[in-house]
Amino acid sequence: MKTLIIFSSQTGFTKRYAEWIAEETDAELISLSRAKKKNADYFDTYDAILYGGWTMAGRVVKADWYFKRAEKWKDKKLLVFCVGASPMENPEIQTALDNMLTSEQKEFIKIFYCPGGIAYDKMNLFSRLAMKAFASALKKDADPDKQKQGAIISESYDIADKQYIQPILGELKK
Repeated sequence: MKTLIIFSSQTGFTKRYAEWIAEETDAELISLSRAKKKNADYFDTYDAILYGGWTMAGRVVKADWYFKRAEKWKDKKLLVFCVGASPMENPEIQTALDNMLTSEQKEFIKIFYCPGGIAYDKMNLFSRLAMKAFASALKKDADPDKQKQGAIISESYDIADKQYIQPILGELKK
């Protein structure tokens, strides 16, 4: 199966997952900025087109470009993998995934979550300030679980692991 992986990565976690998937599938890997420069015919030769992006506020950043084109790619295997700071065990992940696609998109796009982490030193100023403000607000919350979460996300950490691409690989093999 000829596969293309398009990715957008701010701090490197999504790029790492995209590279891991490409290694396992012999997929072509290109950044979203390069994909945007390709003409429509370029995508016709692929059997599967994946988009990988990072999550922020319950959505996949910069995924609109992919979703707009996915309508024309319904004859292909379409997957989205999003990478975020939450561990896989966070119950809010499934709720967020359920809300990221429209009912129609769910018929032809599969979506997956991969835990990445936080790398404050690689974030742009807006993202860094937004995350620090969010962490600060959580640390002041009356709920001890939210205080704990705020303490965790106030520092950089890396929980990315190659094991989390297994469901994606399984879907590609179907």
